[in-house]
Amino acid sequence: MSPTPTRRLTVAQALVEFLAQQYTERDGRRHRLIAACWGIFGHGNVAGLGQALLETGGERMPYVQGRNEQAMVHAAVGYARQNDRLSAHAVTTSIGPGATNLVTGAALATINRLPVLLLPGDTFVTRPAEPVLQQLEAAYAGDVSVNDCLRPVSRWFDRVVRPEALIPAALQAMRVLADPVDTGAVTLALPQDVQAEAFDWPEDFFAERVWHVRRPAPDASALAEAARAVRDAARPLIIAGGGIHHSGAEDALKALADSTGIPVASTQAGKGSLRHDHPADVGGVGHTGTAVADDLARTADLVIGVGTRYSDFTTASGTLFAAPGVRFLNLNIAPFDAHKMGGAALVADARAGLEALTGALRGHRVDAAYEAEYRVGKSRWEEAVDRAYAAEDESARPSQSQVIGALDAVVGEEDVIVNAAGSLPGDLHKLWRARSPRQYHLEYGYSCMGYEIPAAVGVRLAAPDRPVWALVGDGTYLMMPTEIVTAVQEGININLVLIQNHGYASIGGLSEETGAERFGTAYRFRAADGTFTGDPLPVDLAANAASLGMAVLRPRTIRELREALATARASDRPTCVYVETETADTVSGAPAPQAWWDVPVAQTATRPAAVKAREEYERHAAGRRRHL
Repeated sequence: MSPTPTRRLTVAQALVEFLAQQYTERDGRRHRLIAACWGIFGHGNVAGLGQALLETGGERMPYVQGRNEQAMVHAAVGYARQNDRLSAHAVTTSIGPGATNLVTGAALATINRLPVLLLPGDTFVTRPAEPVLQQLEAAYAGDVSVNDCLRPVSRWFDRVVRPEALIPAALQAMRVLADPVDTGAVTLALPQDVQAEAFDWPEDFFAERVWHVRRPAPDASALAEAARAVRDAARPLIIAGGGIHHSGAEDALKALADSTGIPVASTQAGKGSLRHDHPADVGGVGHTGTAVADDLARTADLVIGVGTRYSDFTTASGTLFAAPGVRFLNLNIAPFDAHKMGGAALVADARAGLEALTGALRGHRVDAAYEAEYRVGKSRWEEAVDRAYAAEDESARPSQSQVIGALDAVVGEEDVIVNAAGSLPGDLHKLWRARSPRQYHLEYGYSCMGYEIPAAVGVRLAAPDRPVWALVGDGTYLMMPTEIVTAVQEGININLVLIQNHGYASIGGLSEETGAERFGTAYRFRAADGTFTGDPLPVDLAANAASLGMAVLRPRTIRELREALATARASDRPTCVYVETETADTVSGAPAPQAWWDVPVAQTATRPAAVKAREEYERHAAGRRRHL
């Protein structure tokens, strides 16, 4: 027998060559699994992966220079979500603070089930001297490094301690990244001495490999049971989750709604599953939902969850689905989620499951009176949105809802809005009129401040022909503006809407509701009594954005805001629209929450605000149910 052909490369070079040959395939369409690698280099990866990307990367593995390790993961997550999880990015860092900075981004990716490959350097396997720079010495174990912080927030973790161990580790990493159930952050910790070590690799390791993304169909008996449940229901309601988008099931959902007349409410991740003007679309559901969707949820006798995790915001902390005898039917590719809420489980791909269910329900339609009821409710909510967007005086400063309304008037179907934290997610979920499936990009599984700007960069890399808007408040902006520099450097044309409201507006409002009296939430000078109730701080965030290379527009009125947004959309460079809202403490202008959210309030207190808040808390908590 002739010897197996081999190629002599370092571990880092071999990994780059391997990643360049990995593809996903779904419905006959192929995608690069790892399309690029973000990196910040230090001693733990500069001579390994840094050298490998220089020598063997290029067009085979494009490199993107980041400014913050957490932000690089956010950018990679934005890219993966825009690509329906079929294509992802890798992120490499040095050992030490570079690696631990990955933890927040890894948690976000895993919670949202979005693929990203993390390649942190690690300490020496050969232990030539201990401790080396940035090495954590654990008195109870010799094989622990700071990278072990990534274990609980990774869907899969391995440390490559010998060259030949890379082969099974890399293959397992690709399997998890391409799996629609198991995907999330995948970590391959790479000791810096092993990265630079040469090995004779089998040529087959570098062969083109295609990972097929499956679409499992529902079990026939489970499908029949599901169809019976729908036919027997008088007031069914569909909850569309993020799985609709990940599966590309928007048309299948529309077909089911068209044929049956069942209304469709959406989670933050599922918003846009139907266009806002579809007759069956009743908007967001849960604590940040619309009045019509939440009223339907309270009276539904069958809740059909499609691709949803049933988070506490969706269920209003277990208080929303209040009808006696309410049942649940859950269509989800993940058995873990399909069996939640004590419901009947339809374990399948969202598109395949919806198509099968539509076929099984042929000829069935909800009662005409039920359709008429929710359409009236939808019309009333649209009027509420119009009121929130309206401005009697266009020479006044805008409220936050008027900022959203001004943007709504400027964008087209192709635009993408990116947001994650603060008071904006609640206002957007209630008010935004989604025109296309991937227009509404809200990261609300982790609601991570600082996500928006780097994620917008990732979205724009995935969709270079779509205008992309990062919507941030001042608190979020101060956490992570760094990837503005990357956008400017690479000519990645993103738009930033920066709302100055002088503090943590969302938590300030929550603090007030829960009896904590906005403590520690305002960006103000200290007053004579030591509280943060003095004048607003004289920070100029617009000047900061300009110093990082953005073009900056400073509209002062509602009229100027609308003009500035149009100018930014037409610009050929990264542009910031900086706007101060109408009061220092921010008046949102959006309708109040339509359902509860459980934030425990002090059970004993002397301050009247906390005592009153506890009474209100107990009133709401009494309505909580466990659906078994």
